[in-house]
Amino acid sequence: MSTPLSAPGQPGTVPGQKSRHTTLNLATIVAVGFAVCLAQIGLAVPATLNGTFQTVLHPTGASQLDWISDCILLPIAALELTFGVLGDLFGRKRLLVGGSLVLLVGEVISSASTGVVQMYIGQFIAGLGSAALFPTTLAIIASGSRTHAGRARMIALWAALLSFGNFIAPMLGGLTATYANWRLAFWIIAILAAIVAVFSQVFAEDSRSPEGRSLDMPGQITVGLGLFALLYAVIEGPTAGWGSPTIIVSFVLAAALLVAFVVVETRVANPLLRMDLFKNRAFALAAAVTVVGMFSFLGTAYAISIRMEVIQHQSAIRTAVAFILLSGLAIFLFPLTSFMMSHWQPRWILTLGFALMGVGEFLASRMPITDTALTTIIVPMGLVGIGFAFAVSSVTATVVNTVPPKLAGMAAATTSMVRDFGFAMGPAVIGAIALSKAGTLFNSAVDADSSLSAIKAAAEGAGPVVVNSVPPAEAISKAASHAVPALDSGYSLGFLIVSIAALLCAVTTALFLGGKSEQEAEIAMIEHGQDAAVA
Repeated sequence: MSTPLSAPGQPGTVPGQKSRHTTLNLATIVAVGFAVCLAQIGLAVPATLNGTFQTVLHPTGASQLDWISDCILLPIAALELTFGVLGDLFGRKRLLVGGSLVLLVGEVISSASTGVVQMYIGQFIAGLGSAALFPTTLAIIASGSRTHAGRARMIALWAALLSFGNFIAPMLGGLTATYANWRLAFWIIAILAAIVAVFSQVFAEDSRSPEGRSLDMPGQITVGLGLFALLYAVIEGPTAGWGSPTIIVSFVLAAALLVAFVVVETRVANPLLRMDLFKNRAFALAAAVTVVGMFSFLGTAYAISIRMEVIQHQSAIRTAVAFILLSGLAIFLFPLTSFMMSHWQPRWILTLGFALMGVGEFLASRMPITDTALTTIIVPMGLVGIGFAFAVSSVTATVVNTVPPKLAGMAAATTSMVRDFGFAMGPAVIGAIALSKAGTLFNSAVDADSSLSAIKAAAEGAGPVVVNSVPPAEAISKAASHAVPALDSGYSLGFLIVSIAALLCAVTTALFLGGKSEQEAEIAMIEHGQDAAVA
């Protein structure tokens, strides 16, 4: 029988539960852990297979590779607020089960892909499933923890399991692509999704927080279409041209829709996202650095994937080493992260995490493209991975802990949305910048090479990624010597940009994120304002 879970800081309501820190039973914690790990595996696997997709699915340009990753990220970022509402209204257990089943369908479609369009469809459907799982699992954790310290430990565990999904994904993608068949990776995710759905249905307890929550269709439409228009403009900008009418209209439409979302949310009775939460400095700052910091992290993951697989033509299993360093360390650092979150102010954990990420990404920007030794990536990717382990746990806890307990569902959905919006922007922005610079340098080099005059138009039309493909088309193969340096310069700039972004986050949190007492005072102010409005 489903049993509502108590709010943080209040006595538990689950009969026989003796935990001092949570009202969640073990089976529910296991279901939540499996679900968030599964969702992250599904999200991360495509990024580990960029080289394979280029060879098998024959995308016509690098922007099509970007869309494979962004087709799963887009529904996650756009719909997490809505799934947060649905969980509060109708029960989070239903979303655990339903999200897992939708993810299963998307992975089956992806596994059968013979071209990029079918892969887009499969990944978009998989993204719908993950969009249900991410906020739902975090909301269950947040609403079921009874103390600040207990919630911090549970959020650290949630973040570690999310990162463990990142640890599994590169091994899954690399091993199947190198030693079996890349399609097997998607089938394995589908099987795991079926197991999570069954386990959650049988063993997980339910929770919900319907007070003050209702569906907000105007808000969902404006934020969903706004995010889609923004991503479309960023991804297609290098191909269509930043000054093309389509791209300009897309940017204008994105700005108008996102402004409309803010206006709608200030006027509806029960918004997807309460705008007054941003009056809380800690909440607003944590949300902002989450977007920028996660942009920095996934921009790094995308850039190292392109560098190793698409530019250097290394195997998927070798690329998996970089992803393990980026994401696999968090699960092993969980005891340290949990201790730090219980004893340190969040601002210092975040500052340390973002600083380590920034240093690692700067070192990555200096890696020579001719060096394919795995030892070269250990220090830069390792630093980014350690920094991410510290940052993702602490920033999640900061957002959740800076809102009133009764808004745990909204806080969880907001945390997931801003994190995954940052994730979505990482490949999109870094891909756009890197390809723009690489294309300019490549075309200049081809123009200056008199031996390529006969194939100049064909080479420039193909672009550096296609020219550098394996095997290259014979008609343009002579231009390949100019493609690698151009791509190297473009993606080195990408590493430098994400480094600057992470270091800015470190400075911002160190200077402006207040301590626990200030955060509690701001929460009380929000609660007082809400009570006054109701009265």
